[in-house]
Amino acid sequence: MHVKKYLLKGLHRLQKGPGYTYKELLVWYCDNTNTHGPKRIICEGPKKKAMWFLLTLLFAALVCWQWGIFIRTYLSWEVSVSLSVGFKTMDFPAVTICNASPFKYSKIKHLLKDLDELMEAVLERILAPELSHANATRNLNFSIWNHTPLVLIDERNPHHPMVLDLFGDNHNGLTSSSASEKICNAHGCKMAMRLCSLNRTQCTFRNFTSATQALTEWYILQATNIFAQVPQQELVEMSYPGEQMILACLFGAEPCNYRNFTSIFYPHYGNCYIFNWGMTEKALPSANPGTEFGQEDYVPFLASTAGVRLMLHEQRSYPFIRDEGIYAMSGTETSIGVLVDKLQRMGEPYSPCTVNGSEVPVQNFYSDYNTTYSIQACLRSCFQDHMIRNCNCGHYLYPLPRGEKYCNNRDFPDWAHCYSDLQMSVAQRETCIGMCKESCNDTQYKMTISMADWPSEASEDWIFHVLSQERDQSTNITLSRKGIVKLNIYFQEFNYRTIEESAANNIVWLLSNLGGQFGFWMGGSVLCLIEFGEIIIDFVWITIIKLVALAKSLRQRRAQASYAGPPPTVAELVEAHTNFGFQPDTAPRSPNTGPYPSEQALPIPGTPPPNYDSLRLQPLDVIESDSEGDAI
Repeated sequence: MHVKKYLLKGLHRLQKGPGYTYKELLVWYCDNTNTHGPKRIICEGPKKKAMWFLLTLLFAALVCWQWGIFIRTYLSWEVSVSLSVGFKTMDFPAVTICNASPFKYSKIKHLLKDLDELMEAVLERILAPELSHANATRNLNFSIWNHTPLVLIDERNPHHPMVLDLFGDNHNGLTSSSASEKICNAHGCKMAMRLCSLNRTQCTFRNFTSATQALTEWYILQATNIFAQVPQQELVEMSYPGEQMILACLFGAEPCNYRNFTSIFYPHYGNCYIFNWGMTEKALPSANPGTEFGQEDYVPFLASTAGVRLMLHEQRSYPFIRDEGIYAMSGTETSIGVLVDKLQRMGEPYSPCTVNGSEVPVQNFYSDYNTTYSIQACLRSCFQDHMIRNCNCGHYLYPLPRGEKYCNNRDFPDWAHCYSDLQMSVAQRETCIGMCKESCNDTQYKMTISMADWPSEASEDWIFHVLSQERDQSTNITLSRKGIVKLNIYFQEFNYRTIEESAANNIVWLLSNLGGQFGFWMGGSVLCLIEFGEIIIDFVWITIIKLVALAKSLRQRRAQASYAGPPPTVAELVEAHTNFGFQPDTAPRSPNTGPYPSEQALPIPGTPPPNYDSLRLQPLDVIESDSEGDAI
C-alpha cells in the first residue's frame, strides 16, 4: 500500500514537472550556478548585462573549440616510442642455413636436359649469331620454347617496332629472316619474354633491360614448370643432405653435428637446415657457435651465386630466407656479431598490428609448419590465394592448400601469362598489404659482418685432408676453397634494446586538459557541468510537459467539434445521469405534435436518495488517509 502511494506521488511529480517556466528556470540557474559570468548577467545593469552576456558567450565558445581540439587529438590514437636497454642472458636465435644452389646438378640433370640444351642454343644465338646459323636446325625440344619464347624487339624505329624470334622460324621448318641474324648486334634491340593465353590469341611482352636478366628469369620460369610436376619428396632427395652440407659444428664448448639441425624444404634453395628452431626442444641460451659447411655440384643456369644463404630469426618462426637472409661467400670465414632489438606495439586502435593473426582475413598457408604469425607469411599466403582464384592453380614457390595443384604448362597452359599479370598488378599488392598486419611483438637481429680468407694457404692442406676424411672417408682431398664456408655467430654484447610504444594521449591527459580549459576560461569545475546538465534536463522536461498539454487540448477540441450544437453543461449532464425522464431539447417541435413524438408512457421522474455518508462519524485516521489520497 505504501509503495503504491509513493509511486503515485512520483507519477504526479513527473506530470507536474519542475514547476518553472523557461524564463524562471534560466534566472534561477544564473543566480545559483558556481560558474563565473552567468551571475553577472542578471545582477548588473542593462549595459553590463549585455557585456557579460557577450563575454560569457565568447569564453564558452573558446572552451568548446579547445575541447574539440583535445578530443580530436585523443581520438587520433597517437603513440610515443620509448627506448630502453636491458641486460640478461638471452636465448640464442634460430639460425637457418641454405645452399645457394637448391639441387645437386648430378641428380637433377635428367630433368633439365632439354631446358639446358635450349639455353645453350639461345646463348649461342646471342653471342655468335653468324656461327649458330649452321647449328640452328639441330635436334632441340622446342615445346618449352614455343610455349614461352624469348624475343628481340627492334626499337630503332619507334613508330614501327619489330618483334623477332631469336631462332627465327627455323624450328618450324622455315628459313630465318636476315634481320634476325644481325639484330643482336644492334643497340636498339631489347630482349623480352612473350607470354600468351587463350591459345596464343592474347599475348603480352615482359621487357628486360639486360639479356642476362632476361635469360635468368626465363630459365627460372621454365624450371619452375618442371619442378612443379615432381613430387616434393623426390625434390628433397635431389637436394643437399645434411651430412654432406654440415661438416662440423660447435655451440659454445659443446660439439654438434647435422643431427642438431631441423631440415625443411624451401623451394628457392632446396633443403635448408635450422639450428635451435625450438619446435621440439627448449631454446638454447646464448653462446658463440661456429659451423663449417661444404658445397659443390651447382646447377649452372639455376644458381649463379656461390656460397650459403643464412638468416637469424626467432624460435618457432618460419624463415623467409630469400627476403631477409644474407650471403656468406665461399672460401671465407664469416663472423657475424648480433644485436637484439625487441619491438612491442600497442595494437588496436593505436597500431594496426595483430598478436597471433586470428583477426587477419587471410588463410595462413604456412600453418602446417606450426609456426607463429608473420606479415611475410600473410603476404605470400594472400598472393597464393589470388593465384588460385585467378589462375586456377598455385605457384610452386609457395605452400599449396589441400585439393589444389601447382601450375605447369601441361595442365594449365595459360598460367605463365596469368602469373606475370598478377605479379605486376599494383592492385593485388595493395589489397594484400591492406589485409595483412604486422605482428605486435617482434624481435629483430641486427648483424655486423666481417670476412677473411679461410683456410690460409699454410693450413689449407691439412684442414681439407681432415674434413675430406671425416665427410667422405677418403684419404684424398675432396674439398676445395670454392666449396666450403666457415661461420661464427655470436652476440656482440648481452645488452638488448626494447622499443616500446605507449599511448601519447591517455584518458588522464584528456580529462586534465578539458578541466584546465574549462577552469581557465569559465572558472568552472565538474560540479558546474553537473548543474548545467540538470538545467538541460529541466528544459527538456518542461518541453515534454508542454507538448503533452498541447496534445490534450487538441484532443479536447476535436471532441467538442463532434456535437451538432453547443456542448451540454455540467448541470445537464448530472440531471441526465440521475433523472431518467430528463430529455434535453435537441430540436424545435411541430405545434401539431404533442410534448413527445409518441404517446408511449414514460417512467415517472424520480429523485435519487441523498448520500448520508457525509453525516456519519468516521475515525480521524480514515479521514486523513482519504485526504492524502485526494491530494495525490
